[in-house]
Amino acid sequence: MFFHILLLVQQSVVQTNGEKFRDTGYEKLMDEQALINRLISRESDYDYRVRPRGTLSPVSSDATAVDVHANMYLRSISKVDDVNMEYSLHFTFREEWVDERLYFNSPSLQHIVLSPEQKIWAPDTFFQNEKDGKKHMIDKPNVLIRVYNGTGRILYSCRLTLTLSCPMRLVDYPLDVQTCFLDFASYAYTTKDIEYHWKDQKPIQIKDGIRESLPSFILSDVRTNSCTSVTNTGVYSCLRTEIELKREFSYYLLQLYIPSFMLVAVSWVSFWLDKDSVPARVTLGVTTLLTMTTQASGVNANLPPVSYTKAIDIWIGVCLAFIFGALLEFALVNWAARQDIVRNQYRTRHQTNMLYRLQNDANSHAAYNGHYANAIRMEPPRMNNNTHTTSNHVVIGNHLLSNPLALTQMGAARVGLSWWGSLWQVKYREHSRRIDLISRVMFPLFFVIFNVTYWFRYLVPYMAVETKTL
Repeated sequence: MFFHILLLVQQSVVQTNGEKFRDTGYEKLMDEQALINRLISRESDYDYRVRPRGTLSPVSSDATAVDVHANMYLRSISKVDDVNMEYSLHFTFREEWVDERLYFNSPSLQHIVLSPEQKIWAPDTFFQNEKDGKKHMIDKPNVLIRVYNGTGRILYSCRLTLTLSCPMRLVDYPLDVQTCFLDFASYAYTTKDIEYHWKDQKPIQIKDGIRESLPSFILSDVRTNSCTSVTNTGVYSCLRTEIELKREFSYYLLQLYIPSFMLVAVSWVSFWLDKDSVPARVTLGVTTLLTMTTQASGVNANLPPVSYTKAIDIWIGVCLAFIFGALLEFALVNWAARQDIVRNQYRTRHQTNMLYRLQNDANSHAAYNGHYANAIRMEPPRMNNNTHTTSNHVVIGNHLLSNPLALTQMGAARVGLSWWGSLWQVKYREHSRRIDLISRVMFPLFFVIFNVTYWFRYLVPYMAVETKTL
């Protein structure tokens, strides 16, 4: 009796669990399969090649366009290529529309899921600026087709990786902000058949960490727009995604701007070397010039051969001009030094001729008056290629003559010249030394003025572009 009661209880438990299983799982699965077979089986009149009306309203005609609502989920952006002007985008693309032929009403199912092999009508969407792309097929085709209960609304979702064209304007490179597009439209259906719309809420979704997927850019903003196009075959509805990319500047600051600034500063060292240090000054100028040229070639190798001038071209060109100017300055100093030698020789020769002429006049006058007791006392100047007369007075007979150069210096001192004037007239009396002194001041001054103008023109607009929280 006791065992009979236990057997009845066990059978009732098993029966209850089986009914619960059928109610929650098996019956739903059977209902879904039955709905799919009823909607798109061979026995049904569904034809995936025919466009739906796009509405459940029975009074609507077939001439009504199907409203396709789209949104995207950006997963990563990579391979932003400046030379080929393209970028790669990995994203999930979703479309929603109404197919009244797939309408069903079920008390237990919210939606049914179709496999990619089960063909239904779908918009013939293509990406207008696509160069290459693929659908992800690992491990299974990454495609989702969902039909919602009681609405006839279809959700189509797939995962894509596309290489897209991105025409870039490199005028401000490397302080530039690029805007790349992703345009998609119907290939065969005009606006009379298909109208694309962005979803009202979150048309563009962005995966966390997408900023780290860009090695040399910052994703500053993502916007949505329309790009309806008119061709010979009709008007086609088109949607556009605008991706704003702000280039990372820190790499170029460390690898280009600071080294080139240091090369220009090193070229100024030659102004502080003696004019007779020809090998040192020539080697310094030529080395910095060749190094700057090599750096410019490395920068241009990673850029397309555009016909306009870029910001980096202006910077490199001015740096090359300053380095080349320092090399030319030494050539000018060397020429001025030779002219100083010629000028000193001419001045010394002229003073010597004047002294001898005065000596001859004194000898003639002494012979005429019979005064031979006065000896001619003279301190002849020492002459060479690198010196000048330093004696302040010359004594010829009873005449005390002053050195003209000494008179000039004494006259300048008497008129009250400043210390700079005295330094200019005494220490930097040679033209070659004056050129070096002027270059020590003017080259850094003009380079500072160029830097202020350059950074105000390019850095201020670059910093004005804010990186939005996406």
